[in-house]
Amino acid sequence: MQRTQFAEMACSIARTLDVIGEPWSPLILRDVYVGINRFDQLQGDLGISRKVLAQRLAWLVEQGVLERRQYSDRPVRQEYVLTVKGQELCDLLLVMVRWGDRWTAGDAGPPVLYRHHACGEIGQVELCCSHCGETMRATDVDVLPGPGAQQV
Repeated sequence: MQRTQFAEMACSIARTLDVIGEPWSPLILRDVYVGINRFDQLQGDLGISRKVLAQRLAWLVEQGVLERRQYSDRPVRQEYVLTVKGQELCDLLLVMVRWGDRWTAGDAGPPVLYRHHACGEIGQVELCCSHCGETMRATDVDVLPGPGAQQV
């Protein structure tokens, strides 16, 4: 199956989906984020086919989200680590976690908890305005054309 390419659209959501818009990529990023970073570990944890995993990892490396690092000389073995670009994508995953915990966790509750390094407490990500620090939700903003908008 051929992937739809969204990279040329004048939309940051579409461009982000071009990088991680199929279901395996965010799950691979999640695993690497928590320390599951070797091919066989990823394959075992996700239950993904080796071929699909190899394709997804190659794509994420090509996009600069992950990088390969050698951890063994004999035999030569590599692991995957997040780049700065990949770490920032994990911020997006934390927002997805908050939504999933609220709307899909059910009576069992969240499967994973997140402890904030700064205060030591279990918490959830809150979106806030980079200008004033107030909570920022979709209902609190107007969408305006930006400098990268296509001219009609």
